[in-house]
Amino acid sequence: MSFKSNIGLCAVLLFPVAAFPGSTVKPFSTMKVSRLHCEYRDQPMGIDHPQPRLGWVLQSGTRGDQQTAYRVVVSSTAEGLGKIDGDLWDSGKIESAQSAGVVYEGKPLASGQRGYWMVQVWDSEGTPSDWSAPSSWEMGLMKASDWQAEWINDGKANPTQDEDFFKDDPAPLFRKPFKLSGKVESARLYITALGYYRASLNGEKVGDQQLDPLWTRPDKRVFYSTFDVTKQLSSGENCLGVSLGNGWYNPLPLRLWGRRNLRENLPVGRPQFIARLQINYADGSNESIVSDASWKVAEGPILRNNIYLGEKVDARKAIPGWDAPGLDDGSWATAKTAPAPEGQLMVQPNAAIKVTSTFKPVGIMEPAKGVYIVDMGQNFGGWASFKFNVPAGTQIKMRYGELVHEDGSLNPMTSVCGQIKNKSGKPQVPGAPPIAWQEDTYVARGGGETYTPQFTFHAFRYIELTGLPSKPALDDIEGQRMNSAVEPIGSFNCSNDLFNRIQKMVQWTFLSNLFGVQSDCPHRERFGYGGDLVTSSDAFMMNFDLSAFYPKATRDWADSALPNGMLTDTAPSVGIQYCGVGWAMAHPHLQAQLHRYYGDRRIIEEQYAVSRRWFELVRSKNKDHIVRNGLHDHEAIKKDKTPQMVTPLYCESARILARLASILGREDEAREYAELAETIKAAYIENFVDQQTGVAGSGFQNSQSFALYLDMLPESVRPKALAHLLKDIENHDGHLTTGIFGTFYMLDALSRDGEEETVNAMVNKKAYPGWGHMLENGATTLWEHWSFSDNTFSHNHPMFGSVSQWFYNWLGGIEPAKDAIGFDRINLQPRFVEGLDWVECSHRTIHGPVVCNWKRTGNTVELELRVPVGATAVLTLPTASSVTEGGRPLDQGLKLQLGSGSYAFEVKL
Repeated sequence: MSFKSNIGLCAVLLFPVAAFPGSTVKPFSTMKVSRLHCEYRDQPMGIDHPQPRLGWVLQSGTRGDQQTAYRVVVSSTAEGLGKIDGDLWDSGKIESAQSAGVVYEGKPLASGQRGYWMVQVWDSEGTPSDWSAPSSWEMGLMKASDWQAEWINDGKANPTQDEDFFKDDPAPLFRKPFKLSGKVESARLYITALGYYRASLNGEKVGDQQLDPLWTRPDKRVFYSTFDVTKQLSSGENCLGVSLGNGWYNPLPLRLWGRRNLRENLPVGRPQFIARLQINYADGSNESIVSDASWKVAEGPILRNNIYLGEKVDARKAIPGWDAPGLDDGSWATAKTAPAPEGQLMVQPNAAIKVTSTFKPVGIMEPAKGVYIVDMGQNFGGWASFKFNVPAGTQIKMRYGELVHEDGSLNPMTSVCGQIKNKSGKPQVPGAPPIAWQEDTYVARGGGETYTPQFTFHAFRYIELTGLPSKPALDDIEGQRMNSAVEPIGSFNCSNDLFNRIQKMVQWTFLSNLFGVQSDCPHRERFGYGGDLVTSSDAFMMNFDLSAFYPKATRDWADSALPNGMLTDTAPSVGIQYCGVGWAMAHPHLQAQLHRYYGDRRIIEEQYAVSRRWFELVRSKNKDHIVRNGLHDHEAIKKDKTPQMVTPLYCESARILARLASILGREDEAREYAELAETIKAAYIENFVDQQTGVAGSGFQNSQSFALYLDMLPESVRPKALAHLLKDIENHDGHLTTGIFGTFYMLDALSRDGEEETVNAMVNKKAYPGWGHMLENGATTLWEHWSFSDNTFSHNHPMFGSVSQWFYNWLGGIEPAKDAIGFDRINLQPRFVEGLDWVECSHRTIHGPVVCNWKRTGNTVELELRVPVGATAVLTLPTASSVTEGGRPLDQGLKLQLGSGSYAFEVKL
């Protein structure tokens, strides 16, 4: 079954509200306002932009309803809001359909100030809604001087010799006792570190965040977090505690790939922190506890910690009550002040890393005496928590890996840091491990105890435990999946179990690679590679809310730019610089994506100049419009040459620049870049396209897909290029041969040209190469390479996750239009492919959920749709014997323009 022949000829039919059964003139508004958000977050604490952006979601019982006006009221008190007293801002009635990105234009906001707000809207008939439920946001510390605190550390110096970094260096503990002077109204802790920190108050951990702060370049920006600690304070004596880990600020001088020392490419130093505890009393007075030289410091039980190699902990050295009042700290040293980083202190804008799922092992094996292999049943990023009941001094080692050997022993090699694998036993640096696998060591204090890492993270399915006197029980071990706690907003499920398993595999892989950056793998490298991001960002955003995560990534690329403006392969940059245009284009690509999915214009206003500077530098180096250097279709089975692969990416970058310039109203630049894109396209056609045969480059699947998806062909040549691509797929028994870009491009290009059945058959295969082949060979997360690897390639790599985008866009049929602003225009294009009986698909946009569910019975498809208020949709249906809606027959083979509301179509195929 193919829809190709008629979809392009469809007429466009507009459905006004009155055209549907049951539509009546409303005597009052049925529109309701909900899900108020500030800077894309629900009641955030810690906003440091002086003009926060506000938004809301609308519901209406009337089809085609839309907002025609709004009124925002912001008050300094909850009581004032109840009186509709906008003493901070009353927008008045604004004639506008805008319901996201509404910029606060009220009185200047002070540090720590809370704004209470609510919204009223007017519907399509000019009838006002009820006021929304109230919401609020709270400002952070607006100026550096508001901190009134100093950076402090333990006063030690880092080693001068590389080998000394591998010796024990206990993580420091800091404490500050203080006494309250009255009844507390509210209390906020503002805190961050260079490295990782854990804060505690009166012996209780502050917040549920892990591995804070998120990785940035501290010479550009440092993120701080805000915590409400009101309920953790006690009347009278209190104590604030902070422990520090090395994180990305104090990495080991490992030689990744035998040569790359992170200490030579990152700002590094001794871990340090800054904190301000703001206490507001009921009588109106306030006081602050700040980090300074009055704090005390001592060595803690974490003897070593590294993000790659793991931790070594001696629980016998723990100091009970170190972060609680009443401890005699007379023997503790005095903390030392440290120089402030060059980067600006900023509120951490996106989701912190948290434990987002817990689960028990599925089995424990003993391949050799005293060696226990724990199977968690799922590859994931995070750590495990262990319960021990062993004699004091027992040393337990935990090694982690994605695989086991045939004899059941652990195979850690696919997750070894930077391919540091000297099996001869000779380390690259004295003191360093010859093989840089993931390992934790725990020395027990004796009796019942629990060990959970603090300043490292791992990616694994299997754990090797040695040193235990007896086999552990399943209940003694808990897997704790961790990731930046982005909210799931997409759901795809269907009658094909293989597709569902692939979707689950993709989601686990995506979450494993969200640790403050979108990484290529969560163990071996952990770097934010641009190419991986460009090819998977749509799939990520269809599954999860990245409205705050991707602006951070965009700024990471700007912060990592070289002095001449050249953008780097990874961000934050670790000195890798060979991938070129396809990786650097992540910076402009993300801006366009954030505008398309979330309506974020501010990020473009902030970052466009950085993209333009980079692009002009690339342009100056390629005067004949052909790019001859750079990585492209990474891990393709059939590899084409660089010029015919990277030149289309250069052309697409020009188009993105044109789009960004147009959004900003810079029409001359938009025109210039659009014309340049056409010039690049012409050069590409002249150099690489056989217009008689439709062969692009070498004619491989990736070459053809680049040309088709990126619109690099004359219109008359497209059918020939498509035919050549289909023939190549047929010659490979319906299998793909593409890599990171080609896979993404091919699935979409084929479907857009009516060949969704080809993709359906391709994704549905279980033989090599493909997603089904991975699952058939035990994968629970995506592989980096199409073929199985037991030594080199990662088994937890997101770049082939673009298949999830295909599920949403073409089986579920949900896609933001190319020119959408915050998902306000939606393409609904479900494809009722062979072998699929039903699909349930939804995605929560910033305007609310869009839903596309369908079920086939014989030759009839029941299609249920929902379009949120604030958006319109174009439904593209195939040629059909009949289409009805609510029993009303519609013309055949139509593109239907839908307003907001719920719909139920019956399509007879």
